[in-house]
Amino acid sequence: MILLGVNIDHVATLRQARGTRFPSPIEAALVAESSGADLITLHLREDRRHIQDHDVDTMRRVIKTRMNLEMALTDEMLANALRVQPEDVCLVPEKREEVTTEGGLDVIRYFDQVRDFTRQLTAAGSRVSIFIDPDREQIQAAFDAGARVIELHTGAYAHADFKHDEQQAELARIREAAVFGSHLGMVVNAGHGLNYHNVKPIAAIEEIAELNIGHALVSHALFVSFAEAVRQMKALMIEGRQGL
Repeated sequence: MILLGVNIDHVATLRQARGTRFPSPIEAALVAESSGADLITLHLREDRRHIQDHDVDTMRRVIKTRMNLEMALTDEMLANALRVQPEDVCLVPEKREEVTTEGGLDVIRYFDQVRDFTRQLTAAGSRVSIFIDPDREQIQAAFDAGARVIELHTGAYAHADFKHDEQQAELARIREAAVFGSHLGMVVNAGHGLNYHNVKPIAAIEEIAELNIGHALVSHALFVSFAEAVRQMKALMIEGRQGL
């Protein structure tokens, strides 16, 4: 069974647009769990553009599945993760000027820091994942740094919509990366840009254990409710895995 991680960042984005207390990302997380989500993903960014510190603390107390906390390679975020102790921590690249994460973390460039963060977080009881491009050298570096979970960046695949040959090439790249990571004994997850039209081919890759999806779910929820958006996505993922 393939797992669905629901990213609730964009619920917080909508809240922050008006500086109110609603819509609540906490409520969204609870609805997601009751509608089939297997985990809740959230990214506490350095600029606090969406998720806030109090969201992380409250989420840690109330969710019943598991928390996947995305974080940049900074001392502030490391200290926060060590304090919160989520079940999963995903190390991601982060730039203030980007709208959303633009690519995978360059583990080769930041190898020593990634290894140090991985050791500290693992010792604190969190499972460490690294968000990387589907590249064998980056996967090997993540493994060498001590990570046993990776999340493959599917952005290039998602952005190739309506370009069949390009999208198929990116899909093959993801599939090859997933096989390589699996052969190393790593848990392979994937995410970024996945939606109701492109998720099934990714879900069909049997080496991929989990997909993390947010923007498409929050957008679709405007028309069908958040609960139904989660249910529909989970159903498509299962169909993809079953080859339907």
